[in-house]
Amino acid sequence: MTQPAIDGPAHHAGESAQPVRPAYPEQQPGPGGTLWRKAAVIAAAGVPVGLLWWLLAPSGLNLLTGDPDLAAGTNTATWLPRDLVLAGLCLLAGCIAGSFVAGTKHHQPGPGTVILVVLAGVAGALIAWWTGVLSAQWWGAPADTSASASVAFSLRSYAVLAIWPAAIALAVFLNSLFPGSGGKSRR
Repeated sequence: MTQPAIDGPAHHAGESAQPVRPAYPEQQPGPGGTLWRKAAVIAAAGVPVGLLWWLLAPSGLNLLTGDPDLAAGTNTATWLPRDLVLAGLCLLAGCIAGSFVAGTKHHQPGPGTVILVVLAGVAGALIAWWTGVLSAQWWGAPADTSASASVAFSLRSYAVLAIWPAAIALAVFLNSLFPGSGGKSRR
């Protein structure tokens, strides 16, 4: 009889030594760090979302309604729709980002992955807000903000910025509750 080595794992006859894999996929060494790449893509998506916000929203370029009455920020009726356009874009971006990292039936994202992509969603929402405001300053008509700062293209409800990361968290959570088949089904 042989005794197993003290400093290594015991192997039984006929077993091959398999390397131990980490419990969470984000801990696996990979080429170029795909998790960080996904987080960077989610955060960088704030640039097109912010540009879309300025293009579509009232008191921006106003391509969504085309109504000339809603083109000026002096009309207080534009303030809520302006925030709602960003809210809708953040919700859409969050759902897409959440499904992008949600995983499959047999491969769920770990807690570190979820935290990282939610933080990337926070960064994406902030980038979208800043991009929209900056686009209005660069390409929009100058606004007289002496009456109110909200006349300029801006965000009045900062709670809108929480929609993107919340949508990511909700998409990942719902995917963990109701996972898809993850492949072809057998009949």
